[in-house]
Amino acid sequence: MSWLPKSPKARRRLYVVLAAAPVLALAAGLSLWAMSENVAYFFSPSEATAEKAPAGRNVRLGGLVETGSVVRHGGEVSFSVTDNVASTRIHYRGDLPDLFREGQGIVAEGSFRPDRSFEARQVLAKHDETYMPKEVADRIKAKGEWRPETGETRAGGEAPRAGRSAGTTP
Repeated sequence: MSWLPKSPKARRRLYVVLAAAPVLALAAGLSLWAMSENVAYFFSPSEATAEKAPAGRNVRLGGLVETGSVVRHGGEVSFSVTDNVASTRIHYRGDLPDLFREGQGIVAEGSFRPDRSFEARQVLAKHDETYMPKEVADRIKAKGEWRPETGETRAGGEAPRAGRSAGTTP
């Protein structure tokens, strides 16, 4: 065997490495497989297709709560989230965060039902007037719907001009 090292010490090291490599590879593979069940991918409503986010898979869905869409019945709350391209109906059982309101950015973690409505296990709302979840802000910016002065969005992606407030004339 000409490919083996001539030194007995080097040969012993090679055998140890060859024996340890499959064990380490198996451990790494099992760790990654176990973690894959806990991964929650982020989607905006327009990206959450049946192929990308199948029913029953744990995902995060984020966007802006549509005005007039919040309906409370008993301990359950239903509302729609939009990214100004598409919207998705979310059902949540429990108490919403104190800062939850229409027109604000949220991220909901849960899974899609077979009818493509979203069953949320957790709802996260922004914590002050200038914060929007990073994933939501990135998706809205990518769609061209971002108003940089206030961090809010406007239908059609139009940003207000600097120095003037909306609705005033020069």
